[in-house]
Amino acid sequence: MRLAVLCAACAAALTLVLAGCGTGGYTSEGSQGAGKQLFVKACGSCHTLADAGTAGPIGPNLDDAFAQAREAGMTSETFTQVVHDQIWYPITTTSTGAPGMPGIDMTLPLCADVEPGSFCVESQGAASDDIAVYVGAVAGTGKSAEKPTDGKSIFAATCGGCHTLADAGTTGTVGPNLDDAKPSKELVVDRVTNGKGQMPSFKSSLDPQQIDAVADYVSSAAGR
Repeated sequence: MRLAVLCAACAAALTLVLAGCGTGGYTSEGSQGAGKQLFVKACGSCHTLADAGTAGPIGPNLDDAFAQAREAGMTSETFTQVVHDQIWYPITTTSTGAPGMPGIDMTLPLCADVEPGSFCVESQGAASDDIAVYVGAVAGTGKSAEKPTDGKSIFAATCGGCHTLADAGTTGTVGPNLDDAKPSKELVVDRVTNGKGQMPSFKSSLDPQQIDAVADYVSSAAGR
């Protein structure tokens, strides 16, 4: 999913679906391996998921969202349906004014509809199945990937959903095109730490060493 914003509204949506209000078709097929790759590329900049090593603060923390329900006895199959439903039937406008989740044509754009080199999928059905099966299997389990320490990996998992940076192979359009902006390291540190405008602060999800690493990477790679 190229989640321009994989939204804060999902928290309420997850509650509704867990209560039995999901409207998507049942899915049980999908590749966890492919789903993890898709999740990291497109969802990680907005969502925290320990197994994927992502720390996005814009949308719900998926480990927190599912941990209590998992402890109460709900199964991975149930969580798979929740995630699948939210991909296909997102709440795009919230009553709280928080960012809504974009529709599937934005989160999982078809390759026929985007510029060459941009993130895309050949099949929205297969991609949504893969992501749903993966997230359903790992969210809230306590599984944790090794924390990335190099700037490029941190950027890909945390920033690429919103920013274009050719060296990282990302084409996000929510935030500035970093190849055009060519920000200094000091500016990147400030924005990642404190946020500004639509960009949230990442200081609660990235430690100072990670922030320094991603700032060093962006400032040296942008426009290269």
